[in-house]
Amino acid sequence: MKTIYLTLLSLGTLFILSASLLVIDGVSDTAKTSDVAIVLGSKVTPDGVPSARLQARLDRAVELYRQGLVRSVIVSGGTGVEGFSEAVGMANYLAERSGLPREAILLDEQGNTTQDTARNSAQIMKQRGFKNAVVVTQYFHITRSRYALNQAGVTQVSTAHARYFEWRDLYSLAREVAALPAYWWAENT
Repeated sequence: MKTIYLTLLSLGTLFILSASLLVIDGVSDTAKTSDVAIVLGSKVTPDGVPSARLQARLDRAVELYRQGLVRSVIVSGGTGVEGFSEAVGMANYLAERSGLPREAILLDEQGNTTQDTARNSAQIMKQRGFKNAVVVTQYFHITRSRYALNQAGVTQVSTAHARYFEWRDLYSLAREVAALPAYWWAENT
């Protein structure tokens, strides 16, 4: 019984420590002047309007663009169960609601996973001669997103988290605590 208790206590402590490190890394923005911001997708409504969570990511990219920290924005997302391209919905939001010039918006419509987004963004960056990027997503997703971009060959990655929090972030944070080691394991074995 004591062994079970100590094992559970150790696992709980490891989980809390890991979650804390992810939060600290995720909210410690390091955004610096870069060629491009990479915005990871999330849900869009059936009529193509980004969810509040996704709007917060896009608004953060607009902020970086207006501050002169980036000159282009890659919007990456697949087509969800809603039947609408996340990337197109994101691009429309940036151009129509935020006033970003269309020529500054680059689309990746095949970004169905974090890995897909990283690979596709690295390819877009290579084609355009871009060397560095700011990754924009929720705070709990920053660490894995940066790691995926590094694995895809984008070695100069700074970060900017979306300033949007909701209760489901607790679930998402727990998922990331498990996903990051699994992701690393899959990439390195």
